[in-house]
Amino acid sequence: MLTEKFQFAGSSGHMLAAALDKPTGDIRATALLAHCFTCSKDTLAARRIAEALTAHGIAVLRFDFTGLGSSDGEFANTTFTSNVEDLVLAANHLRALGNAPSILIGHSLGGAAILAAASGIPEARAVVTIAAPSDPAHVTHLFADRLHDIREQGEVEVNLAGRPFRIKRAFLDDVAEHNLLAKVTTLHKALLVMQAPTDDTVGIDNATRIFVAAKHPKSFVSLDHADHLLTKKADAVYAADMIATWASRYLAPTEQAAGQVLPDEPRKVVVTETRAGKFQQQVVLGPHRLIADEPASIGGEDTGPGPYDLLLSALGACTAMTMRLYADRKALPMECVSVTLNHQKIYAKDCEECETKEGMLDQIERNISIAGQLDAEQRAKLMEIADKCPVHRTLTSEIRIVTKAVE
Repeated sequence: MLTEKFQFAGSSGHMLAAALDKPTGDIRATALLAHCFTCSKDTLAARRIAEALTAHGIAVLRFDFTGLGSSDGEFANTTFTSNVEDLVLAANHLRALGNAPSILIGHSLGGAAILAAASGIPEARAVVTIAAPSDPAHVTHLFADRLHDIREQGEVEVNLAGRPFRIKRAFLDDVAEHNLLAKVTTLHKALLVMQAPTDDTVGIDNATRIFVAAKHPKSFVSLDHADHLLTKKADAVYAADMIATWASRYLAPTEQAAGQVLPDEPRKVVVTETRAGKFQQQVVLGPHRLIADEPASIGGEDTGPGPYDLLLSALGACTAMTMRLYADRKALPMECVSVTLNHQKIYAKDCEECETKEGMLDQIERNISIAGQLDAEQRAKLMEIADKCPVHRTLTSEIRIVTKAVE
């Protein structure tokens, strides 16, 4: 992904550090991401979710709330209300750039803040909460043993996740005043609630209350076995992939069609390094995006199919499509076709029908399973048709690849 760093003025007048992560291809939509309490825009979860979303063509703005990360100001002077106001200002900044957020995502207390801020961001059509409390005051359990001291002294230093933070009485008073579920009831936007059943920081009952209070359209996704902070990369990527798929239903037609070409125009394939790992690539095919990688055994991270996997996938898909077209045209009772492929290197001398007799050759094994009440003649004809699929013909014909350097 491409990351643009900048600052914008927050509700208290302090400059807030922000990062706008963009896909290398066309932008389908823009998301605003709110991080968890006392976290920053650069936490593993925030960065990994943003990275995974850009692979789906979704730009992501993440920023540090006042007094956190690289933002100015004192954390002690912030409140839940100021966080909500900062989110609205972040959306305003995106709107000024021509990329008002249509997707709002909040993690933990950031999820509660996103729910509270949603009414102030009219362009947003899809709202996502990840391990969010149903009441902002829930966060006070993290320093429950110091609540009396904060009330008595007005300001106390507490230890959160191994770091010192100063909490003021004003923060306690502010979170106590918010009726978040009332906001959820009048959200009037599509809502996706994501929660791990075993989350020991924000219990699953919080997700239940949010989901029940919300009006349709609403959805729930269980983040099985994930911890509260989504510290495992696989959990963050899974969450992002689900968000991208779910949100696509609620994007405007112009956003859904971004990057598409006219039917008569050839669709180019653009492959670009993500720099996330040694081999990972982002593959853009019109409106479609996927990740290519290599297995861990050869230095990759196995975040996507490898080059030969994609090649075999092309042949397999083309084979099945060609057989389906023929079966439908001839009204054959073919219920389903499945193609299993494997690529390997073989010695040329072991191939009797090959012209080359020295060195190594590429061999693709293609096993085709055909389901349906077909007789032997019909099955034989379908197997013959398999060899006539366009990709098969391309791979077995002379291929000319023209390589040019682009300035």
